[in-house]
Amino acid sequence: MLSSIGLAFALVALIVLTLRGVNLFISAPLCAVVVALSSGIPLFQISEQASFVSGYMSGFAGFVQAWFLMFLLGSLFGKLMEDSGAADAVARYIVNKLGMKYAVLAVVLACALLTYGGVSVFIVAFSVYPMALSLFKDANLPRRFIPAALAFGSVTFTMTSAGSPEIQNWIPIKYLGTSPYAAWQESLVIAIFMAGLGYVLLQYMIKCAVANGEQFEARDNDPEATRNRLPSAITGVIPLLVVLALSFTLHETLQQNALIVALLGGVISLFIINFKYFINVEAAVNQATTGALVAIGNTAAVVGFGAVAKLTPAFQDAVVMMTQIPGHELIGAAIAVSVIAGLTGSASGGQAIALPLVAPHYMDLGVEADELHRVVAISSGAIDTLPHNGYVVTTIRAICGEKHQDAYWPLAMLTVVVPLIGLALILGLFIVF
Repeated sequence: MLSSIGLAFALVALIVLTLRGVNLFISAPLCAVVVALSSGIPLFQISEQASFVSGYMSGFAGFVQAWFLMFLLGSLFGKLMEDSGAADAVARYIVNKLGMKYAVLAVVLACALLTYGGVSVFIVAFSVYPMALSLFKDANLPRRFIPAALAFGSVTFTMTSAGSPEIQNWIPIKYLGTSPYAAWQESLVIAIFMAGLGYVLLQYMIKCAVANGEQFEARDNDPEATRNRLPSAITGVIPLLVVLALSFTLHETLQQNALIVALLGGVISLFIINFKYFINVEAAVNQATTGALVAIGNTAAVVGFGAVAKLTPAFQDAVVMMTQIPGHELIGAAIAVSVIAGLTGSASGGQAIALPLVAPHYMDLGVEADELHRVVAISSGAIDTLPHNGYVVTTIRAICGEKHQDAYWPLAMLTVVVPLIGLALILGLFIVF
């Protein structure tokens, strides 16, 4: 009982502190200490038993080890797009050809294209943000909606759809023996529905904010606005296509390492194509490395909290309870994966924990593997984006420089509410038809 109370209190505290803007390097370990003390986990390693320090740092260091090079190259790619003027050039071209009213759509489509091309959702935010900033500036739209636009194009209708090369669509294959195209017909219907609903909601929220007097507000650390000349828009598109092509081509052979090659290819192509347009390469590189450290540190701090939470009896009991929900099997699986993903703040983490228990249990009951695959994928991308989610923290704070109080609620509307409606719809399609 004490373990459950401690875990619930710590999770709520972490969410509240994150929304209030408290530094995650302080709030996440402190909340993890509460989890450890309430569950009888020793703070320091005194035997072979897991401790707070070993559990937290294994989660923290493990994430840094797995993702540092991608974060570094992604941040470098974004900063070079910004410093060379390539991002401004692409944004200016889109506005001139399509008009200001399609600025938001351009951001969403750019994120969707890269995500479906195999680029990690973390890196998509780094890559598209410079262009998004220019588009929102030219269209005079409130910049606090940039994280919502980036997230909507990355972690909703693309990340968990059939055919997506993102890990959230591939983890179920190991446990269910399916393919990444499992239930593609129903998935296509849900993806179109989520894309349409989300875009209408995003446009409506921005329109209401503008009607209330909100507009784009420049900051001192924004990229230099005055340039003698901009490069051609194609010089910004080609590096993005290089990243997309290399990631898509090498994904199956190199898996996660394909992203390192793809981003390196993008950085090199940026240097070659736009070398004469750079304003201050040294400053851009310094800002990129610092930004990468802050971004991965914030995310790893939350991952460390999740690593300690997973050691507690309360978490193990919650996992067992979630996998024994009565009623239709697909509904039970959806609830189980959603809740566990929310507790860990990770869609992939929720799947990895739930599937070893969910898969054999529901398969033995005769559930169609393809249907279970798609339900698990979509449900993992619903309430995982609570305020303490690593992607949310990185995108809002480290990449876009916004406050949670300002930027999170539009993002939550698109990445929590819309996927939950999509999940309910696909459950209806599978159960009724």
